[in-house]
Amino acid sequence: MFGSRQTESRSSYADLIIGVAILALISLAIAWATHKPHGISGTGAISLSYAKLPLDAAYSWSRMAIAYLISLAFTMVYAYSAAYNPRAEKILIPLLDILQSVPILSFLPVVLLAFINLFPGSHLGVNLASIVLIFTGQVWNMVFALYNGLITIPRDLRETALSLQLTPWQRFRTLELPFAMGGLVWNSMMSWAGGWFFLMAAEMFSLGHHQYQLQGLGSYLQTAANQGRWGKEFLGLASLVAVIVVMDQLIWRPLLAWSDKFKMEMVEGEAQFHSVVLVVLRRSRLIEWAQTALLLPMVEAIDHFFGIGIPRWRRQSRWLTSAAGLVRTLVTAGIIFALFTALEGGIRLAASLNLHTLLVICLATGATLLRVLVSLAISVAWTVPVGVWIGLNPRFAKSLTPISQIAASVPATALFPGLVALLFVLGGGLMLASVLLMVLGTQWYILFNVIAGASAIPEDLKEAARMFGLKGSHIWRTLILPAIFPYLITGLITAGGGAWNASIVAEYVSFRGHIYTTFGVGGLIAHDSNSGHFAALLVATSILSLTVVVINRMVWRPLYRQATERYSLS
Repeated sequence: MFGSRQTESRSSYADLIIGVAILALISLAIAWATHKPHGISGTGAISLSYAKLPLDAAYSWSRMAIAYLISLAFTMVYAYSAAYNPRAEKILIPLLDILQSVPILSFLPVVLLAFINLFPGSHLGVNLASIVLIFTGQVWNMVFALYNGLITIPRDLRETALSLQLTPWQRFRTLELPFAMGGLVWNSMMSWAGGWFFLMAAEMFSLGHHQYQLQGLGSYLQTAANQGRWGKEFLGLASLVAVIVVMDQLIWRPLLAWSDKFKMEMVEGEAQFHSVVLVVLRRSRLIEWAQTALLLPMVEAIDHFFGIGIPRWRRQSRWLTSAAGLVRTLVTAGIIFALFTALEGGIRLAASLNLHTLLVICLATGATLLRVLVSLAISVAWTVPVGVWIGLNPRFAKSLTPISQIAASVPATALFPGLVALLFVLGGGLMLASVLLMVLGTQWYILFNVIAGASAIPEDLKEAARMFGLKGSHIWRTLILPAIFPYLITGLITAGGGAWNASIVAEYVSFRGHIYTTFGVGGLIAHDSNSGHFAALLVATSILSLTVVVINRMVWRPLYRQATERYSLS
């Protein structure tokens, strides 16, 4: 009797907390909708007032959240298509290799001009361009994470799902997405960290002689650094850290604790993450009612639609199937026409360049490639042992994971001008600083994937290793490295793309009215984008993309195939 009253009291407190949170979100949405923005776009100066910092944080977080939701929807469609359609995979995966490596400033001219022309004279176009640029920094590693999860599902689980005659949607909901959930959550955290890293480039940018600025934390940090107002810079970073900590406690920690139940193991181990927020949500009768009254009927309706309605609909309406085929044909033709048109325009632009410029771009690509390889080697050297240690030690993971999130999310570009100045004094120069910034921007992709891989090792396999007395190099060769290998390759692919992307801020630095550059394709792309040299920008981006495709075909694809065929838990 007493226990039931205590449970009811806890549920009441949980409902009260949930209700207050919902009311707070509604109030925030109303305030956001009715607030008249000041100085959001255009060429006006960015305010460094302390009172504007909460609003700056809200603006930046909103852009990040919208970009993440778009990235998540894109990930579900793209990764599923690549994993289960062999013909589509041959196109989608190489395309993904290119897109994740193209620096965001290469997307800038097309994206910015398109949205400004769609919404002339409105701040909405610049905001949408910023969201799309953040999207390009978030989405690719999420796609790789889900794709890796889908293609490494054990064969016996697939055969069980087929024997139960589950529809593709039911398999995705009950098997495929849960199996890939751990890696997807970890890479979602990394996507937000990547978004914060490029936030300054996505909120303050120039195109030709036009300057575009958006009020937000990225613009605040960039303006404070350019003006040398380090007190403002420190306060802006403190605000960013506060946002990251709040997100860790309210979003990521509950998701990690929730996704822990999807680990595939026969021996139950210690829970790696504990979340007070998740406990409150589970005790809330309001949430329980929403699941019973809203979520379950919605899931059943979707199951019915994809599992029952579609086959009958297709059998009874063949003309609709033909119409759908016609629409796909027209869309494909339209895409091909647009690609040929763009290719023709690109060839005309490239033809305007002389041979010397092309040679310089090729040599610059080689210089950046060398920096990318060095940064990956440095990153792997420390992230693999540290990531495995965090992933295998739940007690330390609970405290170190938020710290790693904060370190990954703080934009190194905000500290980079001061770091460059220090290295110039010490004699290192921008050549050393550019490698250091690439490391700061890429190491977290590897670390988070290694942590996800180590934490996903089934408890029964770890118990078997202990029973056989495996220690030291033996346990690394027989258990740890094979288990984390698919995750490590995913991390290396996304880290390589991140390194190429980071080259635009590592090789071209604007600080207090001075431009500091080092020879590399990232510096050329940043210079050509800012100066409006679209022909050189197009050729540099194309050569960079071709280099990435060759490397992925010769190195990463064979390793990825080996990871899925030899080291998957099947």
